[in-house]
Amino acid sequence: MPLPSLLRLWFALGLFLTAALPAQAQTKLETFERDRLVIETSASEKYSFEVEMALTSKQRAQGLMYRRNLDGDAGMLFIYERDTPISMWMKNTLIPLDMLFLARDGRILRIAERAVPMSLQTISSGEAVAAVLELNGGTANRLGIEAGDRVIHPALGGGS
Repeated sequence: MPLPSLLRLWFALGLFLTAALPAQAQTKLETFERDRLVIETSASEKYSFEVEMALTSKQRAQGLMYRRNLDGDAGMLFIYERDTPISMWMKNTLIPLDMLFLARDGRILRIAERAVPMSLQTISSGEAVAAVLELNGGTANRLGIEAGDRVIHPALGGGS
């Protein structure tokens, strides 16, 4: 095979392989700082979670996309500079999640339970919020976490 034909073949193969790679392999994934927070229920139960902190717009856009698992005591805390209505979706998110929409003081305003992996349906906070905490799907129900309970973390008006 002449050299130019061989080069064209290698180029075409490279384009095919690049297109076949998952999106996360084609772009650099964000990294996240980790911290701990506590959820205190109205029944005075306290549950500790190690969370990744989504603080920048790029981190918030990526969130928990492409993850195949999430430890039972882990999650992601999305912090926003100002209170605003938030809409999220599950595009490229492979695991079901509970989304806890939080007031600036850490109060849980709304819980969207068991968001469906890979869904493009928007999940709305329903009102202005300061943060969103994502946990494994079913965690809120399993631990009895409800709207009105409190997330304790320094970014939410309290110590941790």
